[in-house]
Amino acid sequence: MTSRAPDEVMSALHVALAEELLRRVKDGTATAADLNAARQFLKDNGVDAVPAPGSPLNALMSNLPFDPHEDTVN
Repeated sequence: MTSRAPDEVMSALHVALAEELLRRVKDGTATAADLNAARQFLKDNGVDAVPAPGSPLNALMSNLPFDPHEDTVN
């Protein structure tokens, strides 16, 4: 049976992963897989966002080819 890594090791790994994903996104080297990993990392950590007027998220939502507020899928 394997033992669980100490909390400080898990915390350090969590921080290192967040920092590396952020670095890749900021410097433009993030691949589609990196962006998906970053999206899942945020979701797994309960991070979500409300698109504020003038924000990049709001601009993205306004350019989607569908209504993101609709619950139906065609």
